Order: sequence, then structure tokens, then C-alpha cells
Amino acid sequence: MDVQDEASVVDGIAGAVAARGPVQICVANAGIAEGRALHKMDMAFWRNMMATNIDGTFLTIRECMKSMHGTDWGRIIAISSIAGLRGLKGAPCYTASKHAMIGLIRGLAADYAGKPYTFNALCPAYVDTAIVSNNAASIAARTGMDEAAARKLMVDVNPHGRLIAPEEVAEAALWLCAAHSGSINGQAIQIAGGEV
Repeated sequence: MDVQDEASVVDGIAGAVAARGPVQICVANAGIAEGRALHKMDMAFWRNMMATNIDGTFLTIRECMKSMHGTDWGRIIAISSIAGLRGLKGAPCYTASKHAMIGLIRGLAADYAGKPYTFNALCPAYVDTAIVSNNAASIAARTGMDEAAARKLMVDVNPHGRLIAPEEVAEAALWLCAAHSGSINGQAIQIAGGEV
């Protein structure tokens, strides 16, 4: 699905429900990350980030909840970022979008308290994905440093001195879907190698 396109999300999730039945686990994971100083940001940059990171999360959750309402159990997980809990230097737009995701999750947790659905956000620091590779290339192009040095800048932000494996984030999501996870609701869970 193109999460910036409401019709794409509506049709995609409706097709999944028609093929497989109600959605009971929704992981809103689509996202983009790019740093840019405030004075270098135009509305197109701002809107693109918000359209993917927060509008896409809203649409995905809204459409999944339409079928989940008819079930007796459900888990909604949004992949936010450590930037959703603190400011990320050089990335105010990204930071704002990830804070908004956590606000959406907390609002939904309050709305559905007492129901058999939970809403949580996972907040990883730098994860070993294409986003890190793309950002390393972008940093190198802007600063003149080589890509390995640019990548090391991101690795060094993680206190444990390495990038987080995607599987670590996936395991946290599975834990939120496990038996006896129903009291974990409205949380922003850090996966950040000890960042505090």
C-alpha cells in the first residue's frame, strides 16, 4: 500500500480482510526519516514526512480497527522512534512526526481502555535498515566525509555501540502480541541500547 494514499490503504486492508478475515494484529511500520534544518525546510518536505509517518499511521490503524471491532482481541503497534521521546538534533520534522505517533497511540489507548485491544509504540534508536544506509549517503554528500564515517555517526548514537538488528524490533512486537500482554497499553517502549 501507499500509506500516503487513503484509497490505497482502504482498498489494501479491505482486500486483506476479505481474503483472511478480521485484522487482529496491526503493525503500522511505514516510515521515512531524513534530517533537515528548519530554515532549509519547505512545505513539501514537511508534508511528505507527515503524510507518511503520521497520516499513514492514522489511516492504517483506522482501517484495521474497522474489522478488529468485531473481535475479542487485538493489538495495535506503531513503530515510532527514540526521536518520538526526545528531540533528534538536525531532524525537527522527523522528531515531530514520531512524537505525533506516540500521541495518537496514547489517545487510542485511553479511548479503548477496558476493551480487549492494546495500543503501543516501539521506539528504536538507529536500526540497521536502508534508512541508515540512505542517511549515511546523504550525510556524506552534504559534509564531504566518507559513508563509513557517516554511518559511524549513527552507530555512535546508540549507547551499546552498534546498530539495532531489525529482528530485535520484531521480537518486541511479538512480545506485545503474546499471551498475558493485555496490561501493556499506551506505552512507548524504547529499543535503544541503553539510551536514557
